[in-house]
Amino acid sequence: MIVEGIGIGLGLAAVLGWAGLESRYRKGRGNTLQVSTGKWKLELDQSHHYSLKGELILANPLADLEVMVPELRAELQILSKESLDGVTQTVRLTAHHPDAETRSDDYWFAYIVKKRQQTIVSIDIDIKGTDLSTLRVAWLRVYYTTYGPKGRIPRVHHEVLPLAYPDVQQALRWRTSEASEVLPIPTHLLTRLDNCVDIVNRYVKPHVKPGDIVTIGETPVAIIQGRYRHPSDIHPGWVASRLCYFFLPTSSLATACGLQSLVDVVGPWRVLFAFLGGSVMKVLGSPGGFYRLAGEQARLVDDVTGTLPPYDQFVVLGPEDPQAVVDEIKAKTGISAAIVDVNDLKAVKVLAATADVSMATLQEALINNPAGNSDEQTPVVLVRPRA
Repeated sequence: MIVEGIGIGLGLAAVLGWAGLESRYRKGRGNTLQVSTGKWKLELDQSHHYSLKGELILANPLADLEVMVPELRAELQILSKESLDGVTQTVRLTAHHPDAETRSDDYWFAYIVKKRQQTIVSIDIDIKGTDLSTLRVAWLRVYYTTYGPKGRIPRVHHEVLPLAYPDVQQALRWRTSEASEVLPIPTHLLTRLDNCVDIVNRYVKPHVKPGDIVTIGETPVAIIQGRYRHPSDIHPGWVASRLCYFFLPTSSLATACGLQSLVDVVGPWRVLFAFLGGSVMKVLGSPGGFYRLAGEQARLVDDVTGTLPPYDQFVVLGPEDPQAVVDEIKAKTGISAAIVDVNDLKAVKVLAATADVSMATLQEALINNPAGNSDEQTPVVLVRPRA
């Protein structure tokens, strides 16, 4: 009996020890590195030379672990309306570590980001050519590797930089609807370097009159907020990889990465519950239950190919706190505002609007999708209700 008791005790200790190790592993945050964008300065005044200078911040938020960055390099892709023959580009990364000398030979030596510390990498981009007027955007990809308790993990940081800005004084054509006038307004390709208030001040203010309503598409707002992810950074789990087969092929949730982006926002249990509950509701004659149960973000995910290049390579979520966005626009510009989701199927969904906006007016004005659903690059539409 004593031997048997010792055996049971040792077995129990082994199980508890294994559980403790597994729990520590699952809770471990090794290789955690927060990569964010610092200030950018874009000098695009000369037609034959563009200079873009920015910063990348590598931060370790952990108090108990260090993270090594043994590799870091950059790659630039330019998008243009015409051929890129004769256009040259260079990208230079320079590390400015707080505890190491700055190198001038473009070599990235393995660096340790210490506990609760950060380092800064400056990025210098030069684009040259006899005529750069057809260039539209630069897509910068910074490839880096984290090395730590979770092994060697390759990652990519994406930065989209506009290279063309429309003339804010150009003549634009108003369109007539039954109860309103609508004006699609072109902008540069919006990025997370922008903010909605600045966009309204720059592009809308020259055309606005008292009583007008500025509407902005939900996807551009989400892009400004940085709510997009490359599929290489999305890791589908059990729920997403199984349930994605049950959505229509045209749905943004019909791929494992598209559905996983929703799982990462609302959690796997809510998605699973919404799927089961929505299935029952559909059998009982009430379709669309999944989207009601899964929450607002379920309808707003745009999978790969869902928007303009280079964002067509990303999964774009819906905007965060759209009501706060429109309230800020109203407070800082004095213009009534709404964030909308409009398509060519005559579906108009208003995600948020300032208190003085009529929903019926927006529905009537936007029903024919004046912003377009292709590459018009008119994310802003000004609505002028008729008196």
